Amino acid sequence: MKTVPKWALLTSGCAPVLFTAGWVFAAHLAGPTYNPIKQTISVLTAYGEAGKVITVALVVLGLCHLLTAWGLRVGTALGRLTLAGGGVAALVVAMIPAPISGGSLRHGTAAAIGFVLLSLWPILCSANGENAPWALRRKPSFTAILVMLLGGSWFLLESLSGGDLGIAERFVTDVQSIWPFVVVISCLRHAKISGGT
Repeated sequence: MKTVPKWALLTSGCAPVLFTAGWVFAAHLAGPTYNPIKQTISVLTAYGEAGKVITVALVVLGLCHLLTAWGLRVGTALGRLTLAGGGVAALVVAMIPAPISGGSLRHGTAAAIGFVLLSLWPILCSANGENAPWALRRKPSFTAILVMLLGGSWFLLESLSGGDLGIAERFVTDVQSIWPFVVVISCLRHAKISGGT
């Protein structure tokens, strides 16, 4: 029986913690000219020292997703590949800084691809039946996707209205970075209950 290695708990758990810590610290470094309620996390890449911090946070996030995908052996190959693709997208976003104002087609495209991949991987990794770990079952996977898509819709609405873009983006990125951790915990718990290692 395939199991998830315990180190995947570290990689999946570090993703939301270190990424959130990164954008909080970067926002602090950017100072009062940066508005975390109205501006996206990506805008921080244009702020000198803050840009370096958020770039490192994006790289760490991408690497955590790649390693978690590698360790999530109980999931389907397609789902794991999709999660890894989300990790690669985070690395690409880190390499293409966004401007302080206006947009960047390349940066926006990489971020959009990452959003799509990180929103789809739960269902692509899921399995039918009660023998699957809870977070890999269809219903929880669809629920996770629904929350991510609602968050993405909120982000799009705020983008079109010029509203609280930063809050909407942080909600989506938090959900997307936390779900792999939930899946890993579920898989490890399932293995323990089932008598696996």
